[in-house]
Amino acid sequence: MKSLLWFGVVGASAAAVHFGVVWILVENWALPALAANVAGFLLAFGISFAGHHRLSFAAQQATVRESLPRFAAVAVLGFASNELLYALLLGLGMEYRLALLLVLVGVAAMTWMLSRFWAFRTRAA
Repeated sequence: MKSLLWFGVVGASAAAVHFGVVWILVENWALPALAANVAGFLLAFGISFAGHHRLSFAAQQATVRESLPRFAAVAVLGFASNELLYALLLGLGMEYRLALLLVLVGVAAMTWMLSRFWAFRTRAA
């Protein structure tokens, strides 16, 4: 339960950074939403990995060397899902902030499962 709580806190923090970066780049720099989404993902990745490694899944005791490549794979899969769903919702005419919020929440469940049962698992587990 503690792991899930930390996952929510870390994930919400990373999502807030992701969301804020997209919003700033679209509104202030007139960057297309899908391009801004890439920048948001890249900044949020570091926050997400550090928080999940130190807080959400610390009890699993995976080293950075073990978990970083696996978490990067999970994050890339999550981002690919994010970008595809985001493009779909934008293509359907949904407002970019609402679409991004829905996508970020939707992809979080997949990320939690893969992180808990694979990315931050030690080889001995």
